[in-house]
Amino acid sequence: MDEQQRKPQEIKDDIIARLQTVIDPELGIDIVNLGLIYNVDLKDDGSCLIEMTLTTIGCPLTNILADMVESALDDVPEIKDVDVEFIWEPEWTINRMTRYAKMALGIH
Repeated sequence: MDEQQRKPQEIKDDIIARLQTVIDPELGIDIVNLGLIYNVDLKDDGSCLIEMTLTTIGCPLTNILADMVESALDDVPEIKDVDVEFIWEPEWTINRMTRYAKMALGIH
């Protein structure tokens, strides 16, 4: 039995934990707690699709955040290729933010 074989949920938890290290440069909060991650899909061939949004369309940080996401996932052994896709539906609202993010930004 391969000792390095991880269950799909373990891999997804690892991906989410690594995405929590990606800090939005404007807001200073990670992209997971901001509610910017809509979907994580890791295929058996090692391709990983991250569907995410931004707080505003036309955000100048699109490429920077995509690079940060790819870098954060570099060391996940099951991932061979990362594709970051920005989607705009459903539109992001502050309701997607976690309680932690709202408190950190002073939103009640």
